[in-house]
Amino acid sequence: MRRVVAVALLLVALPACTGERPPPAPHTPESSVTVTPEPAETTPPERGELRFKEIARLEQPVAFAVRKGDDRLYVAEQTGRLRTSDGDTVIDLSREVSGGNEQGLLGVAFHPSGRWVYLDWTDAQGDTHVTEWAFDGTKATGRRDVLTQEQPYANHNGGQLAFGPDGHLYIALGDGGSAGDPHGNGQSLKTWLGKILRIDPRGGRPYKVPEDNPFVGQEGAKPEIWAYGLRNPWRFSFDRDTGDLWIGDVGQNAWEEVDHQPAGSRGGDNYGWNAREGKSRYRGAKERGMADPAIVYPLNEGGNCSVIAGHVYRGKKIPWLRGRFLYGDFCAGWIKAARADRPADAAEVGKVEQLSSFGEGHDGELYALSLRGPLYRIEPS
Repeated sequence: MRRVVAVALLLVALPACTGERPPPAPHTPESSVTVTPEPAETTPPERGELRFKEIARLEQPVAFAVRKGDDRLYVAEQTGRLRTSDGDTVIDLSREVSGGNEQGLLGVAFHPSGRWVYLDWTDAQGDTHVTEWAFDGTKATGRRDVLTQEQPYANHNGGQLAFGPDGHLYIALGDGGSAGDPHGNGQSLKTWLGKILRIDPRGGRPYKVPEDNPFVGQEGAKPEIWAYGLRNPWRFSFDRDTGDLWIGDVGQNAWEEVDHQPAGSRGGDNYGWNAREGKSRYRGAKERGMADPAIVYPLNEGGNCSVIAGHVYRGKKIPWLRGRFLYGDFCAGWIKAARADRPADAAEVGKVEQLSSFGEGHDGELYALSLRGPLYRIEPS
């Protein structure tokens, strides 16, 4: 978050706007919301409308996952429970997680085999844990901590977990919090903070570092690091068709950004923080070798505050949306679709109040989560 003082009002897991903002307005539940996109030259005129149909209501849903051979949808609630969309509780950490602010249960991912589930959460001291359970579709057993990271502040915890096309687990960690990255974690290879990590959680105890990670064998560098120079990569995703990686990195005071790493990358990309925010210089450090963001948008317009990265749509129900990357903003609530091959061109396609995350089903159809409770399925109108 940009300031710790404001976020307690919302009890959100997302970085808040600069300065204080009022508590959320009362929410009137709706079974569905129909939105007509505004015309834009960069999208086909036949694109039609999107509908956000509420299919479940949970408590502060922030992360989404599906499991091999299982038709249920799994949702992580910030308050500490992993639940299915039909209301069953799979894992309950509500007595262990630190509550409110940007802490709590923040991420979930299933092993490609479906046999293990991983949660990213913060404990009562505010430290991050990535924890594994064996899961047979009914019970979660054999709990073990895979990775733990001490957190110097209560904000910028990241939290996204995802298995990549290579079968490895990718883990997002923010820069450790406060404001402006006071410890310089984003640009330091000596810490996991401000990074995306890449590990094999089943290859060893507690895990195995893949031999082809970019900093393996480099003195003074953490070998788990895959990408660095990140402020708070709250959500990222892999394109299921191409393997490209899309990272939503929440900004400080001026710019929100989405970073793009093409499939086949050897990793090691530096996305700039805290030398840069978006494409702009932040702390006066040299910028050589830093990767430019694919998408930037300003914080000081239209109530924007925190980018929420989604997915490239690969479903079949909305033909005009195929190959477009969906992303949104938590405070402003808009959702935009950008061409994956020309991401700077984007058009608004809908709104979700307090958008906290997106999800992708087995069939490539997409979902949107609201911190207020609804889980929406994105449909054609």
